[in-house]
Amino acid sequence: MACTMNLHIDQQRLQSEIDELAQISEAEPPVVTRVVFSEADLRARAWITAKCREAQLSVRTDAVGNTFARWQGTLPNAAVVGTGSHLDAIPNAGKYDGVVGVLGGLEAIRALERAAFRPAHPIELLIFTSEEPTRFGVGCLGSRLLSGTLSPASAARLTDASGATLETVLRSRGFTGELASVLLPADHHKAFVELHIEQGRLLEQQKIPLGIVQKIAAPASAKILVEGSGGHAGGVLMSERRDALCAASELILAVESAARSGKAPDTVATVGICEVFPGAVNSIPSCVRLSLDVRDTELARRDSLIEQIAQAAEAIAAKRQVAIRTDLLNADAPADCAPLVIQALSDSCRAHHLPFLPMVSRAYHDSLFMSRVAPTAMLFIPCHNGYSHRPDEYAAPEDIARGVLILAETLARLAS
Repeated sequence: MACTMNLHIDQQRLQSEIDELAQISEAEPPVVTRVVFSEADLRARAWITAKCREAQLSVRTDAVGNTFARWQGTLPNAAVVGTGSHLDAIPNAGKYDGVVGVLGGLEAIRALERAAFRPAHPIELLIFTSEEPTRFGVGCLGSRLLSGTLSPASAARLTDASGATLETVLRSRGFTGELASVLLPADHHKAFVELHIEQGRLLEQQKIPLGIVQKIAAPASAKILVEGSGGHAGGVLMSERRDALCAASELILAVESAARSGKAPDTVATVGICEVFPGAVNSIPSCVRLSLDVRDTELARRDSLIEQIAQAAEAIAAKRQVAIRTDLLNADAPADCAPLVIQALSDSCRAHHLPFLPMVSRAYHDSLFMSRVAPTAMLFIPCHNGYSHRPDEYAAPEDIARGVLILAETLARLAS
């Protein structure tokens, strides 16, 4: 498809909508917090549904709350060209993560409508449920169920910090369908493309306006329990101690060392949670709970790192006479983005004379799981200093509009 449309992105309206949505939060501005199925999350869902209906899109919601807003094409029963992202936000977050892909996707559709484009294939905006793992401990919950990566039975048993199961929470929020119905048919999508802020600094540093993602890193996460022996801080001699926190600290450093030793830039490992029991100034820690997050674009390399960490844990447990137990929560495979979508994105950039950088996404997104059921790729725009998951997360309005322009062009190419 040659670029013959006069595409206009309403940058002012789009930024106004981003700002308006940021006010729907569990925290005071500029902080954005929208934990899935909270009151703020439900209000955000109602807000975006109204916006989609205002754009004359037909809207449906599945049993886990994934929302589909469709612009019907001229071909009956044709496969869908999809775009979208998420609206849920971790505590103390910013207003661009996920939101740029949702509101940008909506504006891309409106821009195509204004340009009198008529899609042959339907174009569908998809708003995923619970991309963030904040409430139920598993990221990309909606897209995992859509793609069949997570079974309905396993999903139903997930619990939040209060002990409430996903199934119970869904029922209390009015989602009464069967989770098995969430799975998408294998032929539902022709293609899927997600617009997102980079959450890194490469585009900004290299002064390149757009990034086209070629690979999405593979995440693995685990809970680690370190059990030692507590006691009075003054009464137990150093030679007799089995301090769980000291062992946990050594393990945290071992995780960092193992990730650094591989020397591959796509290999990263993080311990982001450390809960100490009993947590008193004059008491030796008897128990520590850690979280582990390991990511890589190469599955074998990622799994090798997990094995190195397991060996380090075994050695530390023996040396310090503590017990260390690791429960693997998930270990997902990486994704190669689809040539079909990469080509459409590349051609769209060239048609508008915009340079782009082939990239790797080291953060994982719903696109990782959509790639299991649809040809998928991602389009990145710069974000200031790479800041994300914090209130000062920022993407310039002109960068967002540029990304939406290329998204609209790409959707038109794929839907023609």
